[in-house]
Amino acid sequence: MTDFYKNRGWMENWDEHIHDIPPEEYTTTYVEMVKKAFREYPDKAALAYLGVEVTFKELDNYANQFAQMLLENGFQKGDVVGINLPNTPEYPIALLGALRAGCIISGVSPLLSAIQIQYQINDLGSGGKKVALVTLDAIFAGHITKIASKMPQLKLVVTTSVAGFLPKIKQVLGKALGKVPKGKVTPLEGKTVIDFHKDILGRYPIDPVDVGVTPDDIGWIQYTGGTTGPPKGAMLSHKNCASNLLAIAQWLQWDFGKGVLLSGFPMYHIAGLTVVEGAIYFGMTQVLIPNPRDTDHIIKEMKKYRPTNLVNVPSLYQMLIKNPKFKELDHSELGICISAASPFPKESQIQLENIIGEGKLLELYGMTELSPVATMNPSIGEKQLGTVGLPIANVDLKIVDPDSGQEVPLGEPGEIMVKGPLVMQGYYNKPEETKKAIDSDGYMHTGDVGLMQEDGFVKIVDRTKDMIIVGGFKVFSSKVEDTLIKHPAIGMVALIGTPNPDRPGSEIVKAYVQIDPEFAYDGNEAALKEDVIKFAKDNCAPYEVPKEVLLVEELPLTAVGKVDKKSLRPKKE
Repeated sequence: MTDFYKNRGWMENWDEHIHDIPPEEYTTTYVEMVKKAFREYPDKAALAYLGVEVTFKELDNYANQFAQMLLENGFQKGDVVGINLPNTPEYPIALLGALRAGCIISGVSPLLSAIQIQYQINDLGSGGKKVALVTLDAIFAGHITKIASKMPQLKLVVTTSVAGFLPKIKQVLGKALGKVPKGKVTPLEGKTVIDFHKDILGRYPIDPVDVGVTPDDIGWIQYTGGTTGPPKGAMLSHKNCASNLLAIAQWLQWDFGKGVLLSGFPMYHIAGLTVVEGAIYFGMTQVLIPNPRDTDHIIKEMKKYRPTNLVNVPSLYQMLIKNPKFKELDHSELGICISAASPFPKESQIQLENIIGEGKLLELYGMTELSPVATMNPSIGEKQLGTVGLPIANVDLKIVDPDSGQEVPLGEPGEIMVKGPLVMQGYYNKPEETKKAIDSDGYMHTGDVGLMQEDGFVKIVDRTKDMIIVGGFKVFSSKVEDTLIKHPAIGMVALIGTPNPDRPGSEIVKAYVQIDPEFAYDGNEAALKEDVIKFAKDNCAPYEVPKEVLLVEELPLTAVGKVDKKSLRPKKE
């Protein structure tokens, strides 16, 4: 190991208050960690949702009722609760209640098909675990009724709607206007079906439960995308969560009991999960965003609640930049804006800071298997746009050649390897996959290509699967995208590689371009494509220049808001 990696040379550039957290401090549970917030800020709004606010005391009581319900229905420590909801108040209630009952949480995207839901529930239930599912009545009617008989370990289904917490008048108006999707809830043979509000919040006692949750207990099985096979469930312990949350808290230095946080990240994704858990831990008010693509609604909530912090995926920031109303907001109270989950073109970062204020954007790096944050730009010291910052407390990180496994010199790209108490316990029911992911020294193979500068700041170059090979040369798609985004016509861009029929083993670079709405486009596709290629030739290496430019109205996005390159690639991939 080079001296820099071995000695963790990046620590010289940490903010002065940063230090490694001793194991005895993170040997705790999330359930214990959040007790302070409920004790000290009972009357503060914990959640703000479409005009309705839920205080910390109410959230505490609701979570206890949910935990009581699970125990009465025979759920024990180690059983699983899947939460199949958008960002509604029911999500954090079920999250807290299930953890207090010693159950394992698993986020189940509301955008999954019936087959995908069935796969995840059956995978979670293997080994004899009982599974509960909290879902929308519309998903219940549309999917669950069709697959219920094929999910033997699914014992309990709890239904609600996106309007569950809204006043009755708003529910009625919403249904009348067709804005609230509704599905009929019916009995399911061999399973208990109950209503979240009528049967839990309207019935169970608010007394706390204690089932002896320990730091080593698994608290979460979060599924990662199935780009290289079926989705894998990353097992995260309470200690994993505690170590990462305490490191994030130390890094950001947010004041407990103060501030308002707004995020478009869905809670079923590890980023959104960390946001809501962090907001509760800090005693902050979180503004819940059920539909992150509705930027007008986000702006309306920002105007009302004046958030002190934002946490979003880069594409959502780019969408906000394009909305004139976002530029008109008063951003003087806005502090740190965190960007995560995918690369953020530097040009777009500069545009955002021109609106919200210089020095406010903080880009970080993480993944589900890392609980999830591994690096972050300084919260006090100088941030470097275009980098994901420095490894945070308790993180060992090195960059290696993905083929040989040998460390590469500083400044050269390779696979990012991470070690520390943040690394997952393994993939659920997949011991062979776990062995491939975590080496004998405890380092996690991230599958991300990055480089470490001499000052310890890390740049993400690509995903290993997104790297394009052209005539033996490695083309890092995010690097080229970062260059092409500077073209005045380009609003968003995504590069993929497709097989070169004339050169087996080599690929052709294709660029999918979404035109900037502010660009004066005259409709001449051929001229624009030619100009983009000329721009690439002037600013990129010859092998990086796209052979083909395709103009699209909108780039496809995943549920989290990342550009969905998988859908752009040929189907055989």
